[in-house]
Amino acid sequence: MPTDASSTPHDSIALLIDADNAPASKIDFIISELASYGVVNIRRAYGNWKKSELQGWEKVLHDYAIQPVQHFDLIKGKNASDMALLIDAMDILYTKSVGTFCLVSSDCDFTPLILRLRADGKQVIGFGGKTAPEPFVNSCTRFLYLEDERKPRERANEKDEVGDRLKRDTRLINLLRNAVEAQEDDDGWAPLGGVGSHIRNQGSFDQRNYGFAKLSGLFGAIPLFEVKSTQTPNGTSYWVRLKK
Repeated sequence: MPTDASSTPHDSIALLIDADNAPASKIDFIISELASYGVVNIRRAYGNWKKSELQGWEKVLHDYAIQPVQHFDLIKGKNASDMALLIDAMDILYTKSVGTFCLVSSDCDFTPLILRLRADGKQVIGFGGKTAPEPFVNSCTRFLYLEDERKPRERANEKDEVGDRLKRDTRLINLLRNAVEAQEDDDGWAPLGGVGSHIRNQGSFDQRNYGFAKLSGLFGAIPLFEVKSTQTPNGTSYWVRLKK
């Protein structure tokens, strides 16, 4: 989940997979992640299944009840599967009660589709590789890199190195700092839930792309910030501020 705050899964999800640009080995991870957002009622994978490169998909399609959608490459260099995925997404948008779309691809050509879905109030969760272009990544409500999944970075001998690396990520630091400053009180402390909500409105950020399961862990690893927790009748609340 995007922050330390919990949420209740409720959405019906449409999972649309660009098989030419998605690893079959990561489908279990993707399905598990989507359980946090709702129920995956529509599951489709698009490709020319006669291609030898896609033969490894057969067992995955059966195991996870994913419908294969066949489209031949009618013109060399042109992928008819991409167009089929786009058309299906628009059909689902207008004919099905779906609150969340999940797009598995690294193809920037889908960016206009994502923007259109979001303009209609839909959440779009993206999964893809490190080669995914920045406009594609940023257009998603949330985007997770499949290479990373959840690599732990909390070993003591790595802590300082990780903190220094994160501190040098200017874009990340600006995003986090702006979110804290937008939510801070007179003492500089900002509620982590509010900070997380502010960040989500800025783009496709997910702390797991940096190796942290929780947003509090990411803030705690960066020496520019300090994190505290307080006990309330409803559980533990987290607060963050810029170090003074």
